[in-house]
Amino acid sequence: MSIYRQQPIDLSRISTYPLASRPSKVTVREFARPLGDGEAQGVAALLGSLPHLLAADNLRAITAAVVRARAAGRAIIWGIGGHVIKTGLAPILIDLVRRGFITAIAMNGSGVIHDFEIALIGSTSEDVDESLGAGAFGMAEETGRLINEAIKRGAADDLGVGESIGRSLAEMSPPYAAYSLLHATYVARVPVTVHVTIGTDIIHLHPHADGAALGAATHRDFRLITALVKELDGGGVYLNVGSAVTLPEVFLKAVTVVRNLGHSLRDFTTANFDFIQHYRPLTNVVRRPVANGAGRGYSMTGHHELMIPLLAAAIINQSAAMGPASEAEQRG
Repeated sequence: MSIYRQQPIDLSRISTYPLASRPSKVTVREFARPLGDGEAQGVAALLGSLPHLLAADNLRAITAAVVRARAAGRAIIWGIGGHVIKTGLAPILIDLVRRGFITAIAMNGSGVIHDFEIALIGSTSEDVDESLGAGAFGMAEETGRLINEAIKRGAADDLGVGESIGRSLAEMSPPYAAYSLLHATYVARVPVTVHVTIGTDIIHLHPHADGAALGAATHRDFRLITALVKELDGGGVYLNVGSAVTLPEVFLKAVTVVRNLGHSLRDFTTANFDFIQHYRPLTNVVRRPVANGAGRGYSMTGHHELMIPLLAAAIINQSAAMGPASEAEQRG
């Protein structure tokens, strides 16, 4: 029994509201649209016109590394924060999954929440300033109940958070499933790991939250991302997109576990994409893992809604330039 006078607050009397009744700032009407094969070739002139200096050459290097990794069957892991979903980029990433340019995804907890809400009602991102004063922030009924139920059921089946929620979405067949990255990756059997910091996500406020299930499922996902990072050896690529703290820390720990267990982890590429370059991504993604000749690291500064479609277009364009046989091989 605790020796503290204070007792943890009881969440069973939390008041919730229907998700569809909440005004949201992002809907699928504003989402990006992936390029068709013919359209991707149309951007060749733009890409070719970029100067051969600094960030433009870094973009070329990252593109080439991704295309080489796909051709060689090496891992291409994308670590994404929730902002990537909120800026309408799921269709771009889903297209890259289908083309084989994403072999695994690591997310933080907010990415899961935004993707799940998009799948359910086609919108996400509530107005925090408007709802916080009334104590309504994060209290959408379906978001808290369904995600926590999926995690609890998945943990009982020895699944991680990513696979648990992907399975739940596949079973539900929600109306906007075509815009859901979690749904698409589950159907494609592309692993998604979710790295949760308990207390930071709105689903932890709900009475359905189960700390034991959350902990077990996200720890399984950590062990899974470590197994995936091992596959970066010999030409793989790790891209950190829009996570300033959680995923860079997770990636660095996965790297050290792989090497501690005696596995080789060399000759791979890392990159950080964000509109501000923070300490942890620069240190834990771009510099430390590839130090001492282990690989190459790049930092790209710019808005996700501009940089990621540009990167995707460059990847598809370069892959198409390899010829129909190579493209067919890459699609599997």
